[in-house]
Amino acid sequence: MVNFDDNFLPMDVLDFDVIRPYNFQEIQEAIPRILADTAFHHMLDYLFTPEKKDLVISNLSKAQNVHEFQIALTLSSINSIIEKSSNGVTYSGFENISNDNAYVYLANHRDIVLDSSILGVILLELGLKTPYITWGSNLMVSPLIVDLGKSNQMITVFREGSPKELLLNSQRLSSFIRKTILETKKPVWIAHRKGRAKKGFDKTDVSILKMLTLSGDTDIVTKLIELNITPSTISYEWEPCDAMKVKEIYLSSDNTYVKSKDEDFNSILGGLIGDKGRIHISMGKPINEEIKKIDLTQINNNEFVSKVAELIDKQIYTNYKLWPSNYLAYDLLYNASRYSDKYTDDTKVKLENRFNKTAEITKHNNKEIRDLFLLLYANPVINKLNYSSQ
Repeated sequence: MVNFDDNFLPMDVLDFDVIRPYNFQEIQEAIPRILADTAFHHMLDYLFTPEKKDLVISNLSKAQNVHEFQIALTLSSINSIIEKSSNGVTYSGFENISNDNAYVYLANHRDIVLDSSILGVILLELGLKTPYITWGSNLMVSPLIVDLGKSNQMITVFREGSPKELLLNSQRLSSFIRKTILETKKPVWIAHRKGRAKKGFDKTDVSILKMLTLSGDTDIVTKLIELNITPSTISYEWEPCDAMKVKEIYLSSDNTYVKSKDEDFNSILGGLIGDKGRIHISMGKPINEEIKKIDLTQINNNEFVSKVAELIDKQIYTNYKLWPSNYLAYDLLYNASRYSDKYTDDTKVKLENRFNKTAEITKHNNKEIRDLFLLLYANPVINKLNYSSQ
């Protein structure tokens, strides 16, 4: 992702305007544009009754800042999505964080919008600070989505460009995150790897950690400790975009796969309205104390960063909430009955129906497709087993 050295531009010459969320004035300017957009009203028609829609519009039109925007629109919308497309959200581990500190929530990533949005709703309801949220520039598919995202504390991550541009963009992102944590005392949510885990395999990409060290004027250990990195783990009983993920993996195997023009938008929409079953978010513990225990005498910076990634993976694997769908997929993948007490015939019917839908969408029904589909659900079990055996 980036060159790993210490020759970077100073923070004060970087232009954060191209990536930062909207400020108060920009939010107030965006709200009339949002309210005038036909697609926005279609969205509200799906989410709310006419009476509730009118109330949301009234409250949104009066919003003056991020908090009021989130109370008026985001909280109501995400709660409606959860009610319509899931069997509820549970959470654990939030006693590990407080408003006295700001954190980089380094999270596993399943759904484009909902992972961070559900976390934000939980934090809001617990009276904890909501985070800035990183999102890829490829998701800025319409003016409405840009307005909604930037009004809702989104930080833009640019994914394309020359090596020099990518390095500059990575340094800018790193500097903005560090400034946010240390000066604004505002938490930041960022996926622990680029893109969603399309195979259900959660593995922290060291390039994300290297990006975080591209700013600051201290040693590499202090650079990471300053950010209060805290793993966050989300677990969906049913992957809302499982068919689309399997299709992308399958068609990418021959290197000829190219995303369609509307694919990112369809993934956003599919994630929002698709069936998710039960959802659990687990907040881990800041890894600062574990970082301090790493013996630096015999390793270089790259090896150090790899060990930090292992600390994050450890918490994600441990804190992942395994559902009957995960256990069943594991047994089917390995033709076993190891976890037969963890699922029912109803689980079998639901999983088979989802596979049939996947085969229909991919236009293929073969062992490779079935294995990819089962791995999407089985990998969290495999990761937990592999970790516990170490």
